[in-house]
Amino acid sequence: MLVLITGGSKNGKSAIAEKIIAQYDLPRFYIATMEPYSIEASAIIERHQKMRAEKHFTTIEQYTDIHQIHIPRNSAILLECIGNLCANEMFSKRIENPIDKILCGIEHLRQNSEIAVIVTSQVGDDGISYPIETMQYIKNIGIINRKIAEISDVVIEAVYGIPIFLKGSLPL
Repeated sequence: MLVLITGGSKNGKSAIAEKIIAQYDLPRFYIATMEPYSIEASAIIERHQKMRAEKHFTTIEQYTDIHQIHIPRNSAILLECIGNLCANEMFSKRIENPIDKILCGIEHLRQNSEIAVIVTSQVGDDGISYPIETMQYIKNIGIINRKIAEISDVVIEAVYGIPIFLKGSLPL
């Protein structure tokens, strides 16, 4: 099963994702895509790793190349987040158009797990014109999100911590 969770910043996407994964009595893997680009980022990553360990997640720090991750078939995966992953592929790996690479990685995770929950963000809704590199990022993440939504069994928008089902359903 593939579940996509989207929404604005700090709207409860991660909490909803973790609640879904907690319903499965399977090995839990948390694929974290936030690069430790500063002391503050490193502190956030360390805090998140401790929180996830208490929830019985094995954390995999994978900033790019998610198609290379090896996870046991009978597992639950939480990937957070598409926004970081897209930025990492574009700006760290210098791949202008990472769409196919990321979608290939998503398909790999979907085929090699019992359930995969993917967290993403809604970007570009503000209508502001940004520098060309940022506009390309917004375009890429929009296409990636749309294509993941197409293949997902369930699509949820997190609005102030409330899961709004846009496609499919789950017991929450």
